[in-house]
Amino acid sequence: MASRTRSEPLPHPTEGRRITWDAVARGAVRFAQPEHGYRVNVDSLVLAAFAARGRRAALAVDLGAGVGVVGLLLHHGGACQSLALVERDPALAVLARENLAASNVPGSVYEADLEQGLPRALEQRADLVVGNPPFFDPRGHRPPSDPGRRAARQGALVPFVRAAARALSGDKARAAFVYPARALTELFQAVAGVGLVPKRLRLVHSFADRPARIALVEFRRARPGGLVVEPPLVEWEAPGRRTPELTALTAGATDDRR
Repeated sequence: MASRTRSEPLPHPTEGRRITWDAVARGAVRFAQPEHGYRVNVDSLVLAAFAARGRRAALAVDLGAGVGVVGLLLHHGGACQSLALVERDPALAVLARENLAASNVPGSVYEADLEQGLPRALEQRADLVVGNPPFFDPRGHRPPSDPGRRAARQGALVPFVRAAARALSGDKARAAFVYPARALTELFQAVAGVGLVPKRLRLVHSFADRPARIALVEFRRARPGGLVVEPPLVEWEAPGRRTPELTALTAGATDDRR
């Protein structure tokens, strides 16, 4: 999915941990990330492609940004002018700052825990919000053994949707999330609780004959109704062979269907 260029020690808050320099979008978007633990995967690429549709954002806010790859892809594709990345892990926040600087992308990184609220400087500022919330509530799932994966994949959903609602600048602003398809009910209930309405939905299937794996959903402040359910995205034609659309998205193409 991402091509690796080199590995080196991480000289930051997780001293002794190693990082790799990787690339997506045919090498146009380069980034540092931890060698072990939760790493950038295809979900980030399909979220960026899904969120890129629509008018260009002056400011895009990425909640739980990790090392900032979704934001970097949005900027690379022309979907936003500047970025604000919100990440609670100090080591990932350091890497996100370095990745912005290395790509010469205008933006800021906020080291913040969304359970404590959205940074005040971002309230009602975003034309576009993206989020890849933790998929598993720690009250009902066994935590992953790796600390990095545990921090990234376990946590509460509500702080993310609450922060998204607070960050949106107005009725035309939008938020795009990726979330497990089997948990769509929980996601829709959470966004309804903060006054957001789902307006666009696309399901992602690993194979055409398999149940949906994840859902891509766009929300806005709007009247209920009018949900557009788009054709599904199928990832694999056969084991080891990607579909043409997934191949294009992993190469950095935006989802330009109208």
